[in-house]
Amino acid sequence: MDADPDLLFKAIGDATRRTILDELIDRDGQTLFEICSRLTMKHHLTSSRQAISQHLAVLEQAGLVRTRRAGRYKFHHIDTSPLRSIVERWPIDREAPHP
Repeated sequence: MDADPDLLFKAIGDATRRTILDELIDRDGQTLFEICSRLTMKHHLTSSRQAISQHLAVLEQAGLVRTRRAGRYKFHHIDTSPLRSIVERWPIDREAPHP
């Protein structure tokens, strides 16, 4: 199933969500607690756990984050495959127009 472009652009349009994705690229498979801790320590973001959870839900709706449960823990994994639709829509290897 192709990603909904509106959901994808909404997801990456927010600085906090992009920072969450950066953190998952740096260390995939984090719990909400780990993500919140890293955002606070590394980026001085003091969003509540609920706010970060809502950001993760937006990222999950866009297909950029997948979750996995193990016991009472929920692990968040990045999935960059939906970003392919952006590159396919606007290829980056095209030559720049000549003036």
